[in-house]
Parts: sequence; C-alpha cells; structure tokens
Amino acid sequence: REIHLRYLEAGADIIETNTFNGTSIAMEDYHMAPLVRELNITAARVAREAVTAFQARHPDRPAFIAGAIGPTNKTLSMSRDVNDPGKRDVTFLQVRDAYREQVDALIDGGVDLLLCETVFDTLVLKAALFAIDEAFAARGFRLPVMISGTITDASGRTLTGQNTEAFWNSVRHAHPLSIGINCAL
Repeated sequence: REIHLRYLEAGADIIETNTFNGTSIAMEDYHMAPLVRELNITAARVAREAVTAFQARHPDRPAFIAGAIGPTNKTLSMSRDVNDPGKRDVTFLQVRDAYREQVDALIDGGVDLLLCETVFDTLVLKAALFAIDEAFAARGFRLPVMISGTITDASGRTLTGQNTEAFWNSVRHAHPLSIGINCAL
C-alpha cells in the first residue's frame, strides 16, 4: 500500500496490482495455485485502498488500478523439447482457464483496467484475451485493456519470432487502450 501511495504521490496516474505471476500455471511452481484467487483479490484491494486514500487527499487527481497479467512461465508457440517440436507443457484451454481465474479475481477485487504485460508469446496473450472477453461477457461490461509485449534480442522480435508490426496485427482485434513494449532490448 505504501509503495502504491508513493507512486501516486510522485505523479503516477495508474498503479498496478503486482500480480504478474498470479495464475495457477505460474504459481504451481511454488505449490501456491490454490491461493491464486485470494492473491489477486487481495492485491487489487490493497491498490484500491491506496487509491482511495490518495484521492481523499487529492480529489482533483484521477488514479486508476491496472490488474497486472503476466505471460505465465509456459509457452504455447514453441516446444521446450528440440526432439519433439509438437510437445507443449500446457494447452490453450489450460492457459485460458488460468487467465480466466486471474481476471475474475482482479475484477472482483476492483481494478479499473487490465494490463497484459511482458508478452513474449502471442498465442499465450491470445488465451489471456479470450479469457478477458469471456469474463467481460459474463459480467455484461468491459474494462479497458492495455497490452505490453517484450522484444528479446537485437532483431526486434518477440521470443516467438514476431516483429512489432506482426505483434500488433495479431492483437489489434482486442481494441486495446494502449499497446507498447516493456523489458525490451
């Protein structure tokens, strides 16, 4: 909460929930998958407490909470086994389901927008966007969505080989509020 407040006091208009690895797929490495809903809701509520406290002191300053959605620690576009190019650790549906759990919890916790960040595999992002659309349809409303990809080397491409124009063309159907690059070379 204090870190959020410091960012807001420094001039940030948007703070994020620090839920980058907040999916059951990523949390399974730590045997924490059963805590995913609680972690995401709590992160959103802590951020909301900070925004509420900040706006009580600065009613003229808008402040928003981005529900941070990271890339997971799995890929859908590439095999981890060079001897079996078709092998995947997870399926599209498993990734979608993991994101849906996270998205539902972030929305239930009170975020103002969703931020899909550090995208290195566009197919994983598409599973997240699919889950987001499902969550919005179930609720009957939409929140703004921001997308941030990552370029992994000097070639100007994502880990799965897309250049920035191809990345944009792959995800523009989601009509994001913004699209950008983070953690890039």
